[in-house]
Amino acid sequence: MEHFDFVIVGAGPAGEAAAQLALSRGASVAVVERWLVGGMCPFWACMPSKTLLHAAYVHALGDRYPWSRASARRDYMINREPPRSAPDDSGHVHELERTGGTVIRGDARLAGPGRVTVTLGEGAIRELEARHVVLAVGSTTRMPPIEGLADTEPWTNIELTSTRELPRSLLVLGGGPTGVELSQVFARFGVPVTLVESNPRLLARDHPRNSEAVQAGLERDGIAVHTGVRGLRVQPAAGQDGAHRLELSDGRTVEGHRILISIGRAFPLSGLGLESVGLDPTAIEPDGRLRLADGLWLVGDPAGPELHTHVSHYQGELAVRMALGDDVRPDYRAIPRCTYTDPEAAFTGQTLEQAQAAGHDAAEFTQPMATTSKGYVSETDLGHVTIVVDRKERVLLGAAIAGPPGSSEAIHEAVLAVKSSTPLGMLADTIHAFPTTARAMGLLFSQADRELGRAGGRA
Repeated sequence: MEHFDFVIVGAGPAGEAAAQLALSRGASVAVVERWLVGGMCPFWACMPSKTLLHAAYVHALGDRYPWSRASARRDYMINREPPRSAPDDSGHVHELERTGGTVIRGDARLAGPGRVTVTLGEGAIRELEARHVVLAVGSTTRMPPIEGLADTEPWTNIELTSTRELPRSLLVLGGGPTGVELSQVFARFGVPVTLVESNPRLLARDHPRNSEAVQAGLERDGIAVHTGVRGLRVQPAAGQDGAHRLELSDGRTVEGHRILISIGRAFPLSGLGLESVGLDPTAIEPDGRLRLADGLWLVGDPAGPELHTHVSHYQGELAVRMALGDDVRPDYRAIPRCTYTDPEAAFTGQTLEQAQAAGHDAAEFTQPMATTSKGYVSETDLGHVTIVVDRKERVLLGAAIAGPPGSSEAIHEAVLAVKSSTPLGMLADTIHAFPTTARAMGLLFSQADRELGRAGGRA
């Protein structure tokens, strides 16, 4: 039996963040990973998708970034240059080992409180004991129960972000951040794209104005967007030129030579041995509290409340801090939610409706991006800047931006303001550089402060 202060199961963003913080504070750490150290983000998700989005943006301006260059750059970013078919994660391994961590390749399973067994190659077993076990197992693509879908060999984000050949046409099921971002990438490289979303709008968890702006941007790029409909059954290769045909719940059909599944994520908690510590893996609610039992922590995608790499980093570090006795607890009031399409969308805090439902005396102030100085100089005709404030407390409750590149950077002033309950008057009195998206938001702070002041706190 090997003894550690922390055994971390899973070496994605949450697991790496937990390991590095624990090591920096003098703890002994073992990290168990069955596949790629680094996880989904650097190899199959955030980094390759944003690299391809950048290439598609430049390509759309004048064909200066052909697919061959975009594919090669993506391969470089994920350490998978030809003839390699899989990324090289050795850099992540070396960094953990350099700082004192023990990296173990294998399948981990709880064997009771503070005990983990790891199945290595050829059935060998390694037994570990720890004061704290951190489960950071990430998530996988959730496959919908659509008749005939499996016969089409559908793609997930892994296949689409790593393909070296453009598909002849693409059918995307799911209009969340992954679905809209990858739709725009391939549409801008000339691939006919159809996007199907069962919710009434794209980006259903985002601000409604962000959803509207992103859909307008996708349709401008030629993407056929269908919202409020579900896929019922697939007829493999039954469409034009051998494309797969999908029957929709409204009676229409759509087609694509490749089908991307992006409707949500599944959490691989079964098979981890949670029963050995008295937990039912099917009954765990992703409520973001992180602690499952004494010395047992759940971080990253399965922990909730939202799935973002930056939340995974936050939770990995926070679990270690809580385990080591720091007086901290999770705070999700100001999660930045960013979608890197053109227009770019960012949102934090609450919408007006969410704030009112939570009991706030809330008011909303908004301005079309096209009428801002940033909109003028960037020739932007899509998007907006919107803030939600508490009229009684005179603080910011939420903000949303859709507009030119950089909107996701500008949202962070609002992130800090929501988290810290910064007085509206202080935000209004802050100097914002001209002509920036941040200045457009600053002018709304000033407008709200003036109007609420005149109304004695009412608007």
